[in-house]
Amino acid sequence: MSTTLGAVNVRRSLAAVAFLLAVPALSSCGGNFNAQTDQVYNPAAGVDDRSGAVDVLNALIVSGSDGSGTVIATLVSNDDRPGSDTLRGVAGSGSDSSLKVTPGGDTQIPSGGLLNLAAKGKIFVAGARVVPGNFVTITFSFAKAKSVQVQVPVVRTSSVYSGVTLPTAP
Repeated sequence: MSTTLGAVNVRRSLAAVAFLLAVPALSSCGGNFNAQTDQVYNPAAGVDDRSGAVDVLNALIVSGSDGSGTVIATLVSNDDRPGSDTLRGVAGSGSDSSLKVTPGGDTQIPSGGLLNLAAKGKIFVAGARVVPGNFVTITFSFAKAKSVQVQVPVVRTSSVYSGVTLPTAP
């Protein structure tokens, strides 16, 4: 009878050890909070920069002909205090500093709100590198917030961008 109790104790001990080893493996299934599904993902062609007081979202240049295009982006103010910020300018940066920019349209970014340049802004650019498939470095300057520099893709106009006003050919 003592050998039977000894075998039962050994089985219980092995079961307890197996359970203790399985607990960390089973509990790790949902413990990764840095998984890619928890990260911000932008399925559009544009780029995002969320580093400053004004977020630059889905920024890109829509080109109807090589050498010119329209800058579009959504500028979102992270400041909830009364008052607004203003888009002071867009300029080429670095190897794209020779980019010619023609500003126009609305420039007010409401506090805690947004300015959609595709709908309200008319920022035209011209330069040798404004060709679909290229990336162009531009800087957004604001009255209050720090400037934001981004490398934006140049995309060809399509049905997706049919509402974007393009610069007229020279």
